[in-house]
Amino acid sequence: MDYLKESESNGLYIRHAVDEAPTGSGFDFHIHDRCEVFYFISGNAQYLVEGSVYPLTKGSLLIMRPGEAHCIRFLSAERYERYAVNFPLSLFDSFDPQRRFMRIFTDRPLGRDNLYFLPGLEETFRDMCYCEDDDYGRTLLMTTRLANIIEAAGDKRSEMIHAEPSLPEQAVRYVNDMLYEEITVGQLAEHFFLSTSQFSRIFRQTTGASPWAYITAKRLIKARVLLQEGMSAKKAAENCGFGDYSVFYKAYVKRYGKSPGAHGND
Repeated sequence: MDYLKESESNGLYIRHAVDEAPTGSGFDFHIHDRCEVFYFISGNAQYLVEGSVYPLTKGSLLIMRPGEAHCIRFLSAERYERYAVNFPLSLFDSFDPQRRFMRIFTDRPLGRDNLYFLPGLEETFRDMCYCEDDDYGRTLLMTTRLANIIEAAGDKRSEMIHAEPSLPEQAVRYVNDMLYEEITVGQLAEHFFLSTSQFSRIFRQTTGASPWAYITAKRLIKARVLLQEGMSAKKAAENCGFGDYSVFYKAYVKRYGKSPGAHGND
């Protein structure tokens, strides 16, 4: 991966990146604790978000809120270029404490209304990423440009047509409903009258992850939030479906590189 440019200001981070011949290595599914706006410039790929499979063309813009699992699937090794912006859900709280402006991220089911076709924004993203102003000027430009992008996507939202959820979408929704329960992959598969291998294959094809890897990542994201809110590590583990604290501890350290107790003070 070739990061052409990275820039950060006031909690808003943007990167412009290119892969000349992507293979899929290094592009596993991931979950952030921040919002993401992704803008596709070139390549031959699909984007997977919580059971939905989105085709990508030049000018495709995707939005993901904190905790929304996503990854890219390459259909061939063509030059892959994009911009990605990450920022906290609270970015605009100073003038929008009710977060009405952020409803495009939050007021929808997981994996729905992620994709918008907004050609002609490449220069806007370039302005954000390559701004050479001082800290104040860069923050002002990046924040206002991002607000314009979100507003443009919001204007397109009313045009969307919603089909009935597919089997993969139903599977992902059910897993999220059962996320903190004592559950096995076999029990999840049985709910859909599928074998464990059938269920796992369908789930991986539309999320980029095995059911258990997905469940573990989601539980850890939630546990981190609870720890930052002051909950004890043991209680956070219990609330997030980890029956064995040692399993939680090892998984947490593997994902974040810190013990749960250390993250409680982030």
